[in-house]
Amino acid sequence: MLDRPDWDSYFMDIVQIVKNRSSCIRRQVGALLVKDHRIITTGYNGAPAGMAHCGDLGGCLRMKMGFAPGTGHEYCRALHAEQNAIMQAAIMGVSISDATLYCTDSPCTLCAKMLIGVGVRRVVFLGEYPDRLAMDLFAEAGIPLERYNPDTRQTERYLSEA
Repeated sequence: MLDRPDWDSYFMDIVQIVKNRSSCIRRQVGALLVKDHRIITTGYNGAPAGMAHCGDLGGCLRMKMGFAPGTGHEYCRALHAEQNAIMQAAIMGVSISDATLYCTDSPCTLCAKMLIGVGVRRVVFLGEYPDRLAMDLFAEAGIPLERYNPDTRQTERYLSEA
């Protein structure tokens, strides 16, 4: 019998490849929106299409200004991976209601609000982004937030320790 990965492992393997397209100097993130075991869209963090990347402009403005991780987003050129995945669905005219988000990092508050608003029903992530409010918003919306463990290739319901 062929040893095939389960769906969560399969999509988490793919999202690791997607993040390699990121142009962000500070953090590379990949995202997939999946519905009925089919990939709807992918996204990675970086400057909007057609605009210069931070690396082309001499570095990350947020880093130069001394912002801590998770702060100063208004000074960042990049769109988040989740935002790019949502925008791709809009451009293609495809519904992402009831989709699952697979992401290399847990979503920030801004992305959490967008994902809740568009009707994403489950979030699976690998690494934790330090944003307690995002975790609380998902809990309030009743959206399962699951951390993927690459060693066991299993997901566990996630509750932030913050």
